[in-house]
Order: sequence, then structure tokens, then C-alpha cells
Amino acid sequence: MPDKITISSPLTLPCGAVLKNRLVKAAMTEGLGDPKNRATEAHVRLYKRWAEGGAGMLLTGNVQVDRRFMERPGNVAIDGPQSNEAIAALRAYAEAGTSNNTHLWMQISHAGRQTPISVSKEPLAPSNIPLDMPGAQFGKPRAMTGAEIEDVITRFAHTATVARDVGFTGVQIHGAHGYLISEFLSPDVNNRTDEWGGSLENRARLLLEIVRAVRKAVGPDFPVSVKLNSADFQRGGFVHEDAIKVATWLNNEKLDLLEISGGTYEQPRLVGLDDLTLRPEKSEKRKESTIAREAYFLEYAKDIREATTMPLMVTGGFRSAEGMNAALASHTIDVVGLGRPLCVDPSAPARLLSGAAREIPAFEKTLQIGPGILGPHSRFNIVKALNGWGQQGWFCLQILRMGQGLDPDKKLGVFKAFRDYAKNEARTAAALER
Repeated sequence: MPDKITISSPLTLPCGAVLKNRLVKAAMTEGLGDPKNRATEAHVRLYKRWAEGGAGMLLTGNVQVDRRFMERPGNVAIDGPQSNEAIAALRAYAEAGTSNNTHLWMQISHAGRQTPISVSKEPLAPSNIPLDMPGAQFGKPRAMTGAEIEDVITRFAHTATVARDVGFTGVQIHGAHGYLISEFLSPDVNNRTDEWGGSLENRARLLLEIVRAVRKAVGPDFPVSVKLNSADFQRGGFVHEDAIKVATWLNNEKLDLLEISGGTYEQPRLVGLDDLTLRPEKSEKRKESTIAREAYFLEYAKDIREATTMPLMVTGGFRSAEGMNAALASHTIDVVGLGRPLCVDPSAPARLLSGAAREIPAFEKTLQIGPGILGPHSRFNIVKALNGWGQQGWFCLQILRMGQGLDPDKKLGVFKAFRDYAKNEARTAAALER
């Protein structure tokens, strides 16, 4: 009888690659790119520290396939032929992240309409439907032409090839969280009437064509994975039944790993904030059983597991070794993704694996604002929004500190983090070489 699967168990992927254990540092945006969106020494310092922390695999934050349309101005972008300097920087990044027998997979992405206005005033998207968010942070998108869609497919394959050639040991295609591929999947965003819109088969065409192009480019023995929303949690959007069907199609493509997540910028369940909804009237309620459990998307993974055989990953909410081991032993998932805790405690995986720690703290920060200050009928719940995006900024600033060779600052306040993060983004955007 096979040994019970735990976080310490190795995992052999369909392509033959082996992860030394079942813990994965999940993808988190770093913002450490230089003004030309190249990798830097900060990536080397950061990923060396994470590699030494014991996880079996590290997923990078968004590496963009088109420098014109990025998730934030400090992204790394692999956009066309790379200079000798850019290749050398990527090699150093890969060498650091693969130390300690660690896998390092590059998450490759196109931000679509979620490109901030500081990067592009007219982002590309399946249709010209803008983000429904306050603050004029995003421009109105332009619907892509067929040629531009084909170009995106080519760009994903090119970026994956560069990743393989410079020493990354796998790639993850970002098909979640409201970025371009996710936008094509969602009928709420994609109202095209050509072969890229309409039926689920057509809306999934971009994702599947990218997977096939990437696989052809990198070969059969290089890990190729996808991050997919279990649902957008938005009325009229990509629903869980759609996710199950798309997962079966990905399973037929011999995918090495599927990470299950959820949400978009409009419905930011991706950071585990069930009560932060900028448009409550458009929100779909999640299952109470999921909210009550340690991992946010585990119930959704269970449904996908019943329809597929490829390895599955869930990120979000895991804090105890007991909870992680229970999820693995149930065969619902095959690897556990850890995100925010590793921004504060990069050695947490090693301590969990050795038994020195039974759980890792959440380090959730909240901003306290007295009642009545903002009024009860504000159209947007500003307190929740500040807490949500302030927390996001808090963890991003910890990543920046580790990239500078500093330890995380656990005493940093949420409001200061919100302010300092905004200032940093403005400086980074102003420094971009167009």
C-alpha cells in the first residue's frame, strides 16, 4: 500500500519532472523590474531567500509577454528578442531560484484590460468593455483584432521558450484573476461574435491555443501549467460549471499542473477577501462550506478533481500542516500553494516540513476607522477597499524589502503601506523607458 501523502512527499509530474515536496511558493507580484522591465539583482536576492526557505517549487509573479500591457509598471517583461544584458539578468534570476534543488516556474501573463492607465491608456481586451471600478485607474480597452490575438499566442510561446533557455524549470500560463485569458473566458467581458467569443468552446480557444503553442515550443519534458479561475464570482461571468469543462479540456492537453483560484479586480476573491466586493449587486455568493474551511478554493478543486486526472494545486488560506496534509491525503489536491505568509516568513516551508512549526501565522493587517466618519451609504465601502488594497500593498512592500536584502517589517501599518505602495508605483511608472 502506498505511503500516505504529506507535504514532505515528492511529486512526479506527467512530463517526468519531480518536485521534492508538495509546498509551492505561489505567484505574487514583485514590482522589481528595472525601467526597461528587465530582471534585477533584487529578484536574485528575493528568490535565493525563498529557494533557501524549503518549498519544492517557486512560482514567479507576472512576467509579461507584451511590455505595452502589464499588470504594473515594475513587472518583468519578455517582449521580443532579448538583449545580452536582459538574458544575463534572467539567468541570474533562474540560478538563484533553482538553488537548494528547487523548481522555479515562470508565470507568464498578459494583463489585458487590467493594465493600469500608468502603463497604457488604451489596453487590449476581447471587447471594449471597461473595468467597473472607481478612481479612473484603468483606461477603456480596445477590442483586439484577430491578428492581435494570434500575436498574443506567439508571444506566450516565445516567453516560455526564453524561460526554458535561461534556466527556469517550468512555466505557468496565467488564465485567472481577470487578466487577458480570463477575460476571453468570461461572457461578462467577452461579447465577441467571431471564433474567439460566444460559446464556451470559442471563449476557451485562446487559452487552449496558448497551451498548445507553449507545449510545442518547450517540448514534452518541460513542465507546463495553467492558473484557472474556479469562477469569477460575478453574475454573468465565468462560472464554476464552465471551469470544470475547461479543466477537462486542459486535462486532455496533458497539462502538468492546474492551479485553481478565483476572482477578478472587480471581485477580488483572489486575495481571500470575501467581504470586499466593489460591486455587490454583481457578486455571486460563494459556498458557505468553502468560507468555513481553511483553504478558500478547496471545494471547487474537489469538483474539478472528479472530472480530471492531472495534478491540482490550490492557494489561499492554508495555514496549518494538519490542514495541508488532510487536503493532500484526501487526493483533492496534489500540491499546496503558500502566498502571503512567505512575504513575512520566507523560511516557513522548511519549518513546516521539519515539524519545527505546526502552522504559520496569517499576518493579516486591518485599518480601523471609527463609525460615522465615511457615512453609512457610501457607494463603495471605502473602509473595506482600503483594508483590501492596503493589505495588498503591505505584502508587496515586504517583497520589496526582501529584494533590497532587508527583513520584512511586521510593524508596518496598513494605511502607511497603502500610501507608500502608491508612491512606489508612481515612481516606477514615471521611470519606465517607453
